[in-house]
Amino acid sequence: MIAVAVAVALAGAGEGDGRKSETPERERTGSIQGRMMSDTVHARRVETRAGRRDEVGRYGTAWGPGVLMALSLLVVGCQGDRVQSALHPASPASHAIATLWWVLLAVCGIYTAGTFALFFYAIFRPKQEQAAPSDGNLFILMGGVFLPFVILLALLIYSTHATTHLQTPETGLTIRVVGHRFWWEVEYPEYGIMNANEIHIPVGEPVRLELRSGDVIHSFWVPQLHGKIDMFPDLTTHFWIQADRAGIYRGQCAEFCGVQHARMAFHVIAMPPKEFAAWVAEKQQPRPDPDAAVFQRGHPVFVRHRCVACHAIRDTDAVARAGPDLTHIGSRRMLGAATRLNTRENMRDWLADPNRIKPGVLMPPTENISEEEIEALVDYMLSLK
Repeated sequence: MIAVAVAVALAGAGEGDGRKSETPERERTGSIQGRMMSDTVHARRVETRAGRRDEVGRYGTAWGPGVLMALSLLVVGCQGDRVQSALHPASPASHAIATLWWVLLAVCGIYTAGTFALFFYAIFRPKQEQAAPSDGNLFILMGGVFLPFVILLALLIYSTHATTHLQTPETGLTIRVVGHRFWWEVEYPEYGIMNANEIHIPVGEPVRLELRSGDVIHSFWVPQLHGKIDMFPDLTTHFWIQADRAGIYRGQCAEFCGVQHARMAFHVIAMPPKEFAAWVAEKQQPRPDPDAAVFQRGHPVFVRHRCVACHAIRDTDAVARAGPDLTHIGSRRMLGAATRLNTRENMRDWLADPNRIKPGVLMPPTENISEEEIEALVDYMLSLK
């Protein structure tokens, strides 16, 4: 371009009237140079856009499978072992809650996916030389106002209808549950049975619960059977649960209540009606046999080491209610509010020093107890069924 400009300038200088033609020639040269520079810039922009699209495509191809694998792992985690999962319902109330959760997840997931799809389309769509006219205001009004209103209204109506399944039905059996730090007191007032950390119910029958706290605020929650409800000191709240199939369902305190809040669990054991009736009859039998050798060896140790100051054993002189009732401790599945399995070794460790197993528990260690005494005490506890 410089050579062309010089040649034009020299040619103009050799002519007699060169001064008259100099200005038009320079204007034509500048116009040519401007068009060439504009074409060059446009070509570079096109190459840059193509490079960016190729780069996005490469990254999308590379990251796509990784993202899908990560999402697959998260979905696999939803299966779990179903020990404490609200997404595996076993009652009418929990089924309504789980269905509502899935509906909310599906609707919100589809709406969110559509929003992000439009977002990324706006970023990576091909650029246009001139923007085409569009009904942008109508699109924003429909997608940002009208559509969310319709979706939220539909979800409100559906969720309100779902709450009808949570209302307390007509119940027969009543169970009183008191939350303590960090265990659960269970009483069957109709049958005169006391228990701890285990709630036995008949399958297919709604059970009325009278809930109260003995110290701080707790929250009663069995995810597979119902939602959660708070428990307050000096205030009785009413709740209900029902199990549609036999099984063991784990419950948990859902309100932080102290250092061992995470280990304040319990089990709901759903039994066929005939088995439940047999369980009630068996638990109503006199306990324990005062003539048995295990009682004669173990109960004096129980009294001597002041266990009677906190615990009760029916039909004996142990009547305290500060700690769990031990009338049926030998038949319970777990110790320490679902902390350890109820085995001989775990029973011995628990009686020796429960704080080694469950730090912060209010039960003190059993001090100055001999090997013979602790063996007699373990035998006595395991015999109480």
